[in-house]
Amino acid sequence: MVQKGKKRSPCFPRFLGTGIIVAAAIFFTGCGKEKSAPSPPPPLNVSVVDVVHRDVPVFTEYVAQTQSSRLVNIHARVSGFLDKRMYTEGEVVKEGQVLFQIDPKPFQVQLDQARAALAQQEAALETARLNLERVKPLTKLNALSQKDLDDATGQYQSAAAATEQAKAQVEAAKLNLSYTTVISPVDGVSSSARQADGTYISLQNSLLTTVTVLSPIWVNFSVSENEMQQLRDQVAKGLLSTPEVFTVEIVLVDGSIYPYTGQITFAEPSYNPQTGTFLIRSSVDNPEGTLRPNQFVRVRLQGAIRPKAILLPQKAVHQGSKGHFVWVVDKESKVEQRPVVAGDWQGSDWFIFEGLKGGERVVTEGGLTLSPGMPVAMNTLAAGGGITPAKASPPKHE
Repeated sequence: MVQKGKKRSPCFPRFLGTGIIVAAAIFFTGCGKEKSAPSPPPPLNVSVVDVVHRDVPVFTEYVAQTQSSRLVNIHARVSGFLDKRMYTEGEVVKEGQVLFQIDPKPFQVQLDQARAALAQQEAALETARLNLERVKPLTKLNALSQKDLDDATGQYQSAAAATEQAKAQVEAAKLNLSYTTVISPVDGVSSSARQADGTYISLQNSLLTTVTVLSPIWVNFSVSENEMQQLRDQVAKGLLSTPEVFTVEIVLVDGSIYPYTGQITFAEPSYNPQTGTFLIRSSVDNPEGTLRPNQFVRVRLQGAIRPKAILLPQKAVHQGSKGHFVWVVDKESKVEQRPVVAGDWQGSDWFIFEGLKGGERVVTEGGLTLSPGMPVAMNTLAAGGGITPAKASPPKHE
């Protein structure tokens, strides 16, 4: 029941009606206009490189160790007292240089005795010759029997044989006397003397020193069965062309290049059953003696070529869950993700064995934010890489 004397306030209905009218106006005004579409983002700036085919020289590199091409043990050939060492230990010696002197006096005596024996036999031979010359005519006259002639002939022949034996004894004595002067048979570096002056040299202690030939020097390295098989596979697929003769380049421990190159002179015919590798030997000139035996170096086999190869900067090649891929820009300046088979590196570049064709454009910078179909603006770089020979390692399979 409404109490008498009180009136309703007209404010609430009036304000309510005004709010409804304003809301309706806003609603119908909004419905009358369409929302404007957002502007597309500008193409992403990227750097690209043109894919080109070219022949690229490559090398294979191995750890190697040097070895003397000839290590000569200097032995005494005769027994006797060692008079004197005639060289400075550790110095370079020349072929024919005197290294040791063994007491020659006993051997000079033996030579004199042999010469005296030879003179005696030569006198006996002359007597036998004269006797034979007298017997021959008397035998024809039947003054002497045939037996006398046979005896005279036998005596002459025996004297002649004894004379030859005496001559041989003289030569043997000369040879033994010459052996008392011990000389170096080669040019090389001498080692320390194994026997001191005054030592009696016999068969048991005949080793006097060693001489190590330094030039040429051998550089040995090993190739595994797996490496050889991968090399054959790449040659069979046309990915690698090998020369008839490899040039062997030596890299020293400080990274410098040894000034002389060598060539392969020997390869083991079979694999080592313990290591699964076979030995390859190269021969290198070493006139200054820079390389010493048992020194560790690296060798680079130069001369191989990757025909019609594709090189890309390493930063253009990405690693995905399914392997390597690159971003290729199509004719509409949009990118697509292309799987590739990557091979070995050459400096800052990467060989691409499969997945690309000549003339295509590959993104080198800006690829981390790309997605398939994205438009790009391109800055073209020089075609992939320089011509520095690459290390021809086997391709990596993902």
